[in-house]
Amino acid sequence: MARARPIPGVDAPAATDLPVLKPVRFDPPGDAAGLSFSRFVAGLPWWSLPALMAAIVLWPVAAHAQSVYTMGDATAALLRWMPYLLVDGFLFNILISVFTMLAGTAAGALLGLMQVSPASMIRKPAWLVTQALRNSPWLVLLFIVMLAFPFEISIGSLTIPVPDWMKAVFGLSMPIAGNISEVVRGAIQSVPSGQWEASESLAFTRRQTMWRIILPQCFRRMIPPWMNWYAILTMATPLVSILGVEEIVTLSRQAMAAENSRPELLVPFYGFCLVVFFIYCYPIARWTMALERRMAVKL
Repeated sequence: MARARPIPGVDAPAATDLPVLKPVRFDPPGDAAGLSFSRFVAGLPWWSLPALMAAIVLWPVAAHAQSVYTMGDATAALLRWMPYLLVDGFLFNILISVFTMLAGTAAGALLGLMQVSPASMIRKPAWLVTQALRNSPWLVLLFIVMLAFPFEISIGSLTIPVPDWMKAVFGLSMPIAGNISEVVRGAIQSVPSGQWEASESLAFTRRQTMWRIILPQCFRRMIPPWMNWYAILTMATPLVSILGVEEIVTLSRQAMAAENSRPELLVPFYGFCLVVFFIYCYPIARWTMALERRMAVKL
């Protein structure tokens, strides 16, 4: 077989100083060799990722070990403040969530009934208010309430103070009302039309049909989403800290400030808040799923 002719600049010294175009090498599709970053990642040994994760985890531990104030001291500080955070902090979060859910449910049920009204003068404004409340950021609504509401209301010689927690309840009840309104409207409209036709054949008025036939059937449909919104509301109650309400997150900041605001306190204190909210909200979420399966409407 004849020997292949050498290529100047590739297999043999170049005869001139002109650039030589090298042969094109085609890589198969998806091959990491053609991509710089993918080639780098593909060339790493298998133990690189575990080693990187271990370094990320052990670096804060080593930093704390070199510090005078250790994680053990931070945990001891958390244990000292824990009864205060639970009794004066988290219980207030629960209280705010309960009052907010009561006010939001009342307003939302009214808006939901107005949305199914046959009168367009009632139905259209109720739909507009519902959509405005549902699609507004909760934090923005809280800021509006904080700036718009007075600190006290004077009626003649009577002065009624408006505490911060009351503003927080009103601010959080607005988005809850919008979402509960959609829950009520959807539950009413999910009832088969045959129920309405049967009540009309029995000469029931619309009010009698709504209160005696339709709404009793809606409760099974409304309870699971209602509980779901209560869990979401409870997890959103730390937003009221911007209003100066002394709930668990606000008290945690105050407790860390009393402990000289050491950075080692951040993980224990905020981690404790996370665990407390999870312990309270997770059973509600599981209960909601169980009720949804139990109260599923068989059509």
